[in-house]
Amino acid sequence: MIIVRSPLRITLGGGGTDLASYYREHEGFLISAAIDKYVYITLYQGFNQDLIAKYSKMERVSSVDELEHPIIREAIKLVDVDWRGLEISSMADIPAGTGLGSSSTFTTALLRALHAQKRNLVHPQQLAEEACDVEINRLGEPIGKQDQYISAFGGISCFRFRKDDKVDVWPAPISNEVRDNLEDSLVMFFTGISRRASSILKEQNDKTKQDDGEMLRNLHFVKELGQRSLDVLQKGDLDEFGKLMDEHWQHKKRRSGAMSNPEIDEWYAMAMKNGATGGKLIGAGGGGFLLFHAKDKPRLRHAAIEAGLREVRFRFDFEGTKVLIQ
Repeated sequence: MIIVRSPLRITLGGGGTDLASYYREHEGFLISAAIDKYVYITLYQGFNQDLIAKYSKMERVSSVDELEHPIIREAIKLVDVDWRGLEISSMADIPAGTGLGSSSTFTTALLRALHAQKRNLVHPQQLAEEACDVEINRLGEPIGKQDQYISAFGGISCFRFRKDDKVDVWPAPISNEVRDNLEDSLVMFFTGISRRASSILKEQNDKTKQDDGEMLRNLHFVKELGQRSLDVLQKGDLDEFGKLMDEHWQHKKRRSGAMSNPEIDEWYAMAMKNGATGGKLIGAGGGGFLLFHAKDKPRLRHAAIEAGLREVRFRFDFEGTKVLIQ
């Protein structure tokens, strides 16, 4: 039996500049953090000739091409693993469709497990590139590269998305003290709303390809905010980081009418009146998790719970995608 875990993530700045429609013309930059909420993949080698896949449903097929789950199907083809008798199952700490990158985290974990089945040594860079290949190239999803890379590498990491499709990765140069203080000052709440990111990202993708001036100005500014966020974290100015989160959210909402809704706006306003210095909706938008930087976490927690939000506490993950049992 093989068990692999892969971390979900929160974006700390620059989100949205990791789509090819943007970075192939302008280069992208963002800073992201892996958290200790995971997707798990289990592989078991049975004795029959069928391939079994268990996720929200169960499939039992006699050919890879018969699989309905597109990511599992394409990942098996890419790694070229002997699938006969293989049983693949998944579980996650957080539901899908909540903005923490679960789909790409699933892909990254699955590929690592399939490589472990073949006894392949895989560098995080290769793992991330293969996950991007499966989702973006083979399946044509209108998504970026952040989730695959932060899942593979872990930590608090910086990413530069170059025009030639290569990705530069390096640990965010912040002190341990600032990292710990940042971890202690962030608070995350589940809105109870799940959604697929593809429709919102497709709108951004299409507008960027059409050289929509407003969208490009928005993404240029968000990229600048990502760099400014890194700068203030290096200085340890977490109050200013919170203000940049708010500035990011106000610009992010302008990308699409589906980015927010009156209920989310009301929760956000409530948080800003009760100890938050800034925040944003994590992921493509429309639902999922609200992340805040707070100077008064007890006050914010109390107000959020009164408003019907559920807190999900987390720490940063510094291991990335990892084989737990082999």
